Amino acid sequence: MLLELNKSDLIQRFQLHQTVDYHQEALRRVAHLNHSSLRKASVLIGFIERDNGLHVLFTRRARHLKHHPGQVSFPGGKYELSDTDLAATALRETYEEVGINHEKVRIFGQLPELITVSRFTVTPFMAFIDSDYHTNIDHNEVDEVFEVPAKIVLDPRELHSERFYINNHSHRVFGLSYQNHFIWGMTAQIIDAMQKQIMDHSK
Repeated sequence: MLLELNKSDLIQRFQLHQTVDYHQEALRRVAHLNHSSLRKASVLIGFIERDNGLHVLFTRRARHLKHHPGQVSFPGGKYELSDTDLAATALRETYEEVGINHEKVRIFGQLPELITVSRFTVTPFMAFIDSDYHTNIDHNEVDEVFEVPAKIVLDPRELHSERFYINNHSHRVFGLSYQNHFIWGMTAQIIDAMQKQIMDHSK
């Protein structure tokens, strides 16, 4: 049984453990990319305190989008020149996509940037979202907002991975199922790194 974390536990575990990197087999797909040509982006990993424990906020991207249609993701997007920093990007995009005001969000940490196949470097910011938040979904970008219990998101037994080969090189893809949702791709890579750092599990 995975230990049930509260807000204090989460902050303490995040700060005590050394920052971890993403799974090397998952990074091989982007090893050829020139870092100087990549665009910057960020996402918000929002934790909400409920009576039955912490939950994590996810969105399902609109099905008509050109990139990653219908995929489950954290709210976020690309850096704009008007943003003071990448944390501001995550807060702005969260408001634009799902309508959660930055006054309801408190960032407490970040994970290393992750290079994606869509040629972005994505920095995940971890935050607490007030439990009384309201959403105003932009259906041009997002179809749905939902929460998953943190005890599932942070449980290594819930996150599965498969190795596959492209051009004789091995790669790894992660996935996590919850109810009628399947979380994979970049979002699942971030979950893998977050598990290792917070729960101090090594794979």
